Amino acid sequence: MNIESRITEHFQDSAELKLRCLAQLRPHVAAASHAMADAMRSGNKILACGNGGSAADSQHFAAEFLNRLEMERGELAAMSLTTDTSTLTSIANDYSYEEIFSKQVRALGKPNDVLFAITTSGNSKNVLKAIEAAHAKQIKVVALSGRDGGKLNELLAPGDIHICVPHDRTLRIQEVHILVIHCLCDAVDTILFGEK
Repeated sequence: MNIESRITEHFQDSAELKLRCLAQLRPHVAAASHAMADAMRSGNKILACGNGGSAADSQHFAAEFLNRLEMERGELAAMSLTTDTSTLTSIANDYSYEEIFSKQVRALGKPNDVLFAITTSGNSKNVLKAIEAAHAKQIKVVALSGRDGGKLNELLAPGDIHICVPHDRTLRIQEVHILVIHCLCDAVDTILFGEK
């Protein structure tokens, strides 16, 4: 197979997956959008976390909220828990890597905030611990995962929202994740500020 054929296959597979899972994901993305908009209306914030590509996605999400996606509007309170290397490395060194997000959630999170927890496999131990910490602080969880949702399924509480991309390949899951993130940002802007 030549490289151009491989590129074509990637584009086709990505587009087909996005369209195939639209009906399944749409109500969960809409519910998550309303939950995030409600948090913004009440003066709360969104904390986002994930590992690797999901860490980058959590940073992308927070930047689109704090700054903007497309609409000119005021700042929205969101932060990624993946960006402070001194905090991350001190927690990992003094306690364990599994605690890098949960300790931040306990320190920074307030009731009625939202935790945006991203884990492609649904099994990232540090993300699961962050969810446990969020529940202890009455923080709603919006989880973004893939495959069958993994251990995340057992941990989510009533009222939490799970957006699970039904696919096995990490790159395809993450491609849908970034689309979901853009949908969330656009929907929250529209809910809060109307269509522009």
